[in-house]
Amino acid sequence: MYSTAFLDLPPLQTAAGEVHLPGSKSISNRVLLLAALSNGTTTVHDLLASDDTRVMLDALRQIGCTVDENGSTVHITGLGGRAPQSPAKLFMGNAGTAMRPLTAALALLGGEFELSGVPRMHERPIGDLVDALRQLGCQIDYLGNDGYPPLRIAHANGVPALALAAPIRVRGDVSSQFLTALLMALPLAAGAQAIVIEVMGELISRPYIAITLQLLARFGIVVEHRDWQRFTIPAGSRYQSPGSIHVEADASSASYFIALGAIAASANDPKGIKIQGVGLDSIQGDIRFVEAARAMGAVVTGGPNWLEIQRGAWPLTAIDLDCNHIPDAAMTLAVMALYAEGTTTLRNIASWRVKETDRIAAMATELRKLGATVEEGADFIRVTPPAQVQAWKAASIHTYDDHRVAMCFSLAAFNPASLPVRIEDPKCVAKTFPDYFEALFSVTQAATDHIPVICIDGPTASGKGTVAAAVAQRLGYRFLDSGAMYRITALAALRAGLAIQPEDEPRIAAMAQTLPVRFEGGRVWLGSDDVTEAIRTEEAGMNASRVSALPAVRAALVDLQHSFRRLPGLVADGRDMGTVIFPDAPLKVYLTASAACRAERRYKQLISKGFSANIEDLRADLEARDARDSSRSVAPLKPAQDALVLDNSNLTIDEAVEQVLAWWQERQPFAASAQG
Repeated sequence: MYSTAFLDLPPLQTAAGEVHLPGSKSISNRVLLLAALSNGTTTVHDLLASDDTRVMLDALRQIGCTVDENGSTVHITGLGGRAPQSPAKLFMGNAGTAMRPLTAALALLGGEFELSGVPRMHERPIGDLVDALRQLGCQIDYLGNDGYPPLRIAHANGVPALALAAPIRVRGDVSSQFLTALLMALPLAAGAQAIVIEVMGELISRPYIAITLQLLARFGIVVEHRDWQRFTIPAGSRYQSPGSIHVEADASSASYFIALGAIAASANDPKGIKIQGVGLDSIQGDIRFVEAARAMGAVVTGGPNWLEIQRGAWPLTAIDLDCNHIPDAAMTLAVMALYAEGTTTLRNIASWRVKETDRIAAMATELRKLGATVEEGADFIRVTPPAQVQAWKAASIHTYDDHRVAMCFSLAAFNPASLPVRIEDPKCVAKTFPDYFEALFSVTQAATDHIPVICIDGPTASGKGTVAAAVAQRLGYRFLDSGAMYRITALAALRAGLAIQPEDEPRIAAMAQTLPVRFEGGRVWLGSDDVTEAIRTEEAGMNASRVSALPAVRAALVDLQHSFRRLPGLVADGRDMGTVIFPDAPLKVYLTASAACRAERRYKQLISKGFSANIEDLRADLEARDARDSSRSVAPLKPAQDALVLDNSNLTIDEAVEQVLAWWQERQPFAASAQG
């Protein structure tokens, strides 16, 4: 998952391949709460691992449920009629699917609870749900502004006598989560009489209520409804675990890859984009996004648990659509509109205003940054794409701590002007799809010269490796320690029983072309083997020198190093990255320091590891090595002609990193408006 301050997406061109989606957030949190309220142990398969489900799992543990996690499978032993543990203070983050239903359930279970969240959660309305619970006789207090969290449930002496004879009334035109919360909680109070809920006004997001009803039935509660306005919970209802339940992949998350196929998959490519985990028979309302995508030109086929998408009409066709049935997925249509001919209008989306952010305002603001003409109203948005290719603009997209804004606008990187797009705060996708960008990059392609590379070269002990690794981490780019490549090759050759001699040169070169090398988390990996320490020995250094003397191996390693240039970008450190390996890199830095300074750093490093060292000997060795490296016939050590020289003799690592990042920022087309 990207935890960087921003993620720069280079211009993307085509898409093909297969993506496995995470579980549905809506289904995951409903299932977790239903399991917690049930009698028995429920095994939940394919549970979404995200911020929202983490919040729910933590809360369930606090109130006394037994939760046993094993990857994407979770075993939950429910309360089964037992009183929850209280008092308790529960933090709900920004998870509406946890805050609303848990509030209702705890109000009917009894106990003392405080429920709070992030500042944005305290701006999301909950008054209509609280009003409905107060109708019943529940004691719920606002701890901040009336109508909004944080809340206090004050049932220290148990649940008071509830007024269940008359229908319980709740508004349906603000958030369907209020009705879902009541539907999931009220079976706890269903004794000798049925309980009726009446919806006032139009019920928005009906497909989410359909999910709730289907899941309630899986846990033994069959709710009847009349025209989605009157819901009846049978007398004597009692939750019972189904034993085992699978979570469908998230249909809302599928919308980004359906759109990707419509925008970027070639009409002549039989593969297109294949989505695993959700199919046309999904119980989620957002699967109807397929209908909208087809109307815009996508070719979508599917079966049980899979979808396949190819580009059909191009440019896409503008649509005018009532989106009440796909409120979350409809955001993706707003970005697809950038690739459509004409003006797209999305209607009946008032619920966007009370989500993780005011999504109508957010989408309008960010679409305009890209060059679109946008009109917004209380419950609609109208998008006209840039009039011509030249009207597109490179943009830094503010994401408002909203996962869906971040994911939607990643699709803008396919713009016909081949302009980069910056996604600010990419880690916000953790709410529902922590590995979204990794999944995106796994099925997209970009022209090699569009994939950015930062080269950081310099002499031995200049700190280039440390600085380069830190820059890569800050940008979310891949990292290449070229100095380790010869050591790894030598190690792999010896492990394969090869002699580092000319007679084995062809076999070593063939092996070097496909070495499974990666640099992650400050460690060096050869396949699944951590070789960080194994390649740092004196013997490994000597073997690396012998390998580097084999011309065919050097040529193979050049190709291998080129293969590290993958999305979203690369930071490479070494001695010839900017001069030989990546001469077209948009930023080349030559990091240097005085021999005295480098000797002192190396001395401290060796002493800290328990090795004896002489600082004068180290300095002499470094000066001799500099002379050899700068005078060698192949790839001599020298700054690239267009490199920026950074003397870090008097800089900390952090200061050197910040300077490199500042130079990188200056080269971005949106630098003036973006603050990383």
